[in-house]
Amino acid sequence: MIKIVAMDMDGTITQHKQALDEEHKKMLDALSKRYKLLMVGAGQVMRIFNQMGGYPVDIIGNYGMQYGTYNERTKDIDIQRDLSVPVDKVSVEERVTMLREKYDYTNFSGDNVEFHPSGCITFPILGTKAKQEDKLAFDPDRAKRRKIYDDVVKTFSDYTVFIGGSSSFDMAPMPYNKYYALDLYCEENNLKHEDVVYIGDDYGLGGNDESVYKSDFSYITIDDYRDFSNVVKPILD
Repeated sequence: MIKIVAMDMDGTITQHKQALDEEHKKMLDALSKRYKLLMVGAGQVMRIFNQMGGYPVDIIGNYGMQYGTYNERTKDIDIQRDLSVPVDKVSVEERVTMLREKYDYTNFSGDNVEFHPSGCITFPILGTKAKQEDKLAFDPDRAKRRKIYDDVVKTFSDYTVFIGGSSSFDMAPMPYNKYYALDLYCEENNLKHEDVVYIGDDYGLGGNDESVYKSDFSYITIDDYRDFSNVVKPILD
């Protein structure tokens, strides 16, 4: 019954922010002969498209705030939707500062908050200019952020909160998340949820795939992008 294979990118088919490798490109080619492929990302459409080396696939970005379709003639992406919502920056700054003071995260480098053009925001616990090595060492198992996750969610009840990167919380304005994005895609393309299977690695508490994992969409879990070929074999047999 599957018509659409929808996928996360970082951690699912690629290493984080790394190019699509040849092995996984061949697996996507094999999948595309049987199903329509769809990327569903937290980042912007063009970042995903470029990271995939211009692979011919439709892409949902920014949790559904962006949508692009592949143009066979131009070999490029045509942006069909690119939404931006206003942000009360003063309120956001105040709430982040409150959380920093409450949990003793007041020592940071750079900006207190990162504001994105879409209206999404990032609470970078170590600041926007923290050293990469410090960010990677801060919370590799996400335990520190999971400990305060519920409070961040309560404080930012007008956003969907994700445990992002290695040392931050990413937030998308309500109602945008990957479940919303997939549900909207089905509505716009006259599809049922059972027509779609989703593959993603970030399905735990605060993960940006969690909303799909907990929904009625079929979900294939993956914990290491290097296992992608083995993970998709059952839907190729």
